[in-house]
Amino acid sequence: MDPLLQLLEGNALLTPDRLGQMLGVSPAEIRRRIDAWEKSGVILGYRAVINDDQLDLQRVKAVIEVRITPEREGGFDRVAERIAKFEEVTSCFLMSGGYDILIFIEGRTLQEVAAFVASKLATLDRVQSTATHFILKTYKEQGIAMAVAPREERMAVAP
Repeated sequence: MDPLLQLLEGNALLTPDRLGQMLGVSPAEIRRRIDAWEKSGVILGYRAVINDDQLDLQRVKAVIEVRITPEREGGFDRVAERIAKFEEVTSCFLMSGGYDILIFIEGRTLQEVAAFVASKLATLDRVQSTATHFILKTYKEQGIAMAVAPREERMAVAP
């Protein structure tokens, strides 16, 4: 991967001036390359990684394994693209192994996530089965470790 893309992937807040210094390239060249990648679809967006545990958010996240019957001409693509369009779906992947599609979803409650699976996902043509796993705690996301409170050290108990 291009070193500029690696730097942006690690910290998209780095300025063209700083990136230019790090790579020995002019800031104008950095801006030109970034603009070209944005226009061509290599860079699709920029996001902050939020530690939900630090906020009092009412949000439930789940991972759902989906088995589907592929279409004759479209394979898995049409069904996966349809699943990816649901607003609850935050990520959607074609997988190898025991299931075909892996999706990440968010909802406000367990009931909302369950309703999505029952009324929207499971009712789609070609969906054979689903297995829902609720995310209880996040330790690392997108390569970034979530801040973990220091553990209290217990004193050794001696007889």
